Amino acid sequence: MYFYGMKHLGYILVLIVCSCGQGKKYHDEPAKEVNAVPAKLQTILEHQEKTNEEFKDPETSPLPDRFRKDFEGLDFFPADTTYVVTARFERTPNAKPFRMPTTTDRTSWEVLYGIAFFSLNGTEHQLEVYKSLELPSAAGNEEYLFLPFMDLTNGEETYGGGRYLNLKIPEGNSLVIDFNRAYNPYCVYNKKYSCPLVPRQNFMNTKVMAGVKQFSLD
Repeated sequence: MYFYGMKHLGYILVLIVCSCGQGKKYHDEPAKEVNAVPAKLQTILEHQEKTNEEFKDPETSPLPDRFRKDFEGLDFFPADTTYVVTARFERTPNAKPFRMPTTTDRTSWEVLYGIAFFSLNGTEHQLEVYKSLELPSAAGNEEYLFLPFMDLTNGEETYGGGRYLNLKIPEGNSLVIDFNRAYNPYCVYNKKYSCPLVPRQNFMNTKVMAGVKQFSLD
């Protein structure tokens, strides 16, 4: 009986020690941040901050000096991950280069690189994606694609002539399009710029409530 009692007592002590150890470990764990920003949203917010910094920098800003000195920041739609879509991307290798009209007499030398098919706001869309043949031959420029588009916000919440997106050539047959990165043509900020006009076939019959909003120099 004595041996059993001591053995039983030892077992209880082991349980107590283990329980205390587990309890201490639990209480030592750092508290989770309730209000932590999800990574995808944080990426969008960082992009907005970077864009504002570029507009403040005289080396990269499209704003005339007299407007840049009082510039505080662009007006963005709230960051929204529902406007990050993965499109099916069909390349058009046999497309011929063409001259895209701009806001001036100049034309932009482009080629249709592919067509993006995706769903947004419950509607199916397809947009033509172009590759500029006029970008400087600096390293990395050969990877960039140009996606101009129009939607139902134009003329109200956003610039009437539509907005642009810069993309990179994907490795496979899918293309991630983040409309939170949609930006105004630079001619919105400074008339010295010549900006390609959005082709009619790139009109989206929905409101794209993401990216940069309307801007006025007044």
